[in-house]
Amino acid sequence: MTKAPGRYFEDYEVGQKFGSGTVTVTAEKIKAFAREFDPQPFHLDEEAARDTFFHGLAASGWHTAAMTMRLFVDSEIKPDGGMIGAGGSDLTWPRPVRPGDVLHLESEVTELRPSRTRPEIGIMKMRLTTYNQANDPVQIASPTLIVPRRPH
Repeated sequence: MTKAPGRYFEDYEVGQKFGSGTVTVTAEKIKAFAREFDPQPFHLDEEAARDTFFHGLAASGWHTAAMTMRLFVDSEIKPDGGMIGAGGSDLTWPRPVRPGDVLHLESEVTELRPSRTRPEIGIMKMRLTTYNQANDPVQIASPTLIVPRRPH
């Protein structure tokens, strides 16, 4: 099976937006992630979570980030060579993710610049906003990606 070519740096423009599919969050997925990576009561047990800051079971922010990454990779953005991260900034979780939430992602290109030292790549900054089913943001992040330039 041959892979369809992705987009090159020159195929993007500032302000361009991309959507995604959806992911449905379940209590089982929240607890499974928490057991392995973030074993705190508000991620593991509904009853224990009631008496915490979250007043109920909530996904770990890192679980939300992982689900966002899946939505991002599966979205229509498709840089050639894959999603190669070079860092980022401003990761926030403005509200908790709960069982039953249906998440989707909007990504927007916020900055493009050719690399000063590597002419074969460009640097693309983005703003990723993950929304729940009510279109309330549950995660906002600003990653920086390395994107190949079109071969000459």
